[in-house]
Amino acid sequence: MSAAVWVSMLTFSALSAVASGVLSGPTEVRLSSRNLNLMLTWEPAAAAPSGLIYSTEFTSMVAPFREGCVNISALQCDLIPFNISPYGRYRGRVRAVLGAEASAWVESNNITLDKDTLIGPPSVALLSLGPTLEVSIKDPVFQISPLRNVYSNAAYNITYWKKGEKHQAKNKDNIQQDRVVLEELEPLSEYCVQVHINTMTNKNPGEPSSPICEKTGKHDELPWVAAVIVVVIVAAAVALTVLVVLKWKNISQVFWPKVSLPKLFGESLKETPETSVCLALQPTEEVDPVSVVTPEEDAAAIR
Repeated sequence: MSAAVWVSMLTFSALSAVASGVLSGPTEVRLSSRNLNLMLTWEPAAAAPSGLIYSTEFTSMVAPFREGCVNISALQCDLIPFNISPYGRYRGRVRAVLGAEASAWVESNNITLDKDTLIGPPSVALLSLGPTLEVSIKDPVFQISPLRNVYSNAAYNITYWKKGEKHQAKNKDNIQQDRVVLEELEPLSEYCVQVHINTMTNKNPGEPSSPICEKTGKHDELPWVAAVIVVVIVAAAVALTVLVVLKWKNISQVFWPKVSLPKLFGESLKETPETSVCLALQPTEEVDPVSVVTPEEDAAAIR
């Protein structure tokens, strides 16, 4: 059968379905998850008429279907805004709508979010510390909850190799720390590192990070030596400051001793001055005389 005849048959079938009031539903309806998101996707039916819109519903398997995205033209629906639990088991369904016509619901696969989601790669950075490399790791960003809240036992598996010798790669597995120092490396050599996350409970292996490479330094290029020296100097300065504060009374007496006056000189200052100069300097007060006049004397004086 030629391609032209096949296309003609599909077109006729689709037109017949629309004309008879039976609208074909979407195909390849699927629920998927990456980093704890939840996406419902689908494809339009073969030779679907233009102008189709779609409505979606989903269920958590312990409750009836509830409404998701409605009357959308896109071929996907993000279900995260609809109060999704990271531990729920979900199933979705989609139908096509054209005017007053609607297709039958087409259901998706089931998915248990924390067990079926794909774990993306972590972010990785390398720092050369003399003949060693420090690996810094950062978890991928999750949609619903931080990775460690859902996978409390998650660990890092680190793979590293000398550039050009990946067949001789070494591994450090089940690492809990987000900073790891790779030792026993050759100085002045370039090494490459990849990291993936092992959640212990998710059946899907974590996606590995892209390989990144860094060159080691010489044995005498150890930045931590300078850091230790700085720490020692700061600690000594703090200890000296504390000692000065605690012993300040004794120290001040050494540099600024108290000076006491001679006994005779001190007693002379306490005595009342009797010299003519001191007496002359004392303030004096003039008092006006006061006379008392009786009423009788006042009347006699008037007469």
